[in-house]
Amino acid sequence: MRLINLAFSMVLALALTGCSNKDKNEPRCTTAAEDDATMQKYINDNGISATKHASGIYYQIIEPGTGATPTINSTVKANYTGKFTNNSSFDSGVASFPLGGVIVGWQIGIPLIKQGGKIKLIIPPYLAYGCSDYRGIPGNSVLVFDVELQEVQ
Repeated sequence: MRLINLAFSMVLALALTGCSNKDKNEPRCTTAAEDDATMQKYINDNGISATKHASGIYYQIIEPGTGATPTINSTVKANYTGKFTNNSSFDSGVASFPLGGVIVGWQIGIPLIKQGGKIKLIIPPYLAYGCSDYRGIPGNSVLVFDVELQEVQ
């Protein structure tokens, strides 16, 4: 009987620990501490004077702007460049979009300036695209954006 109980316990333990292939295929997310170290290294290596927001993003206000302040419900028009921490660009352009429809790092960072303002945002993966690849952006990427807020509606 003991042998049966031991065998049953082992089978139950294996079932509960999840020995599936799914676990092996899921990407490992970086920790907030790892992301923060990457952001601080980027800031130091590039001589940026940045402030850390409670959310985990770092930002540098280049120009505060003088117009309207956006909210999560605003539609904004921005001229932006997105880069990785190796300073290679992955996107740039001028676009209008609802602020509530973009990555959380932008939802937090863009309202720190007013219309006409310029800001550098350094965003950890957990406030951007996370640990999975997304449209050419590798998972776990810290993203750097230079943004000029042109319009707030």
